Amino acid sequence: MLLSVVVLAALIVLAMVRLFAGPTAPDRVVALDAVNTLTVAAMILLGVVYQQIIFIDVAIVYALLSFVGTLYIAKYLGGEI
Repeated sequence: MLLSVVVLAALIVLAMVRLFAGPTAPDRVVALDAVNTLTVAAMILLGVVYQQIIFIDVAIVYALLSFVGTLYIAKYLGGEI
């Protein structure tokens, strides 16, 4: 299970490269969303490994905030705000 978290961390690093080097703003938004999704997955796996429900609770709140943030950024890039 901890190997899965290490793999997710490596994927987060790769997505961060795209986040900083993305040629366009939508590419950066997708990379940010991927980083957030991988972070939520890592938190859930850590919650299972350590048998701590608080990791799951934090992952749910983080996913909700990430979703709202992504919607706001998408509306901003779409020119609606």
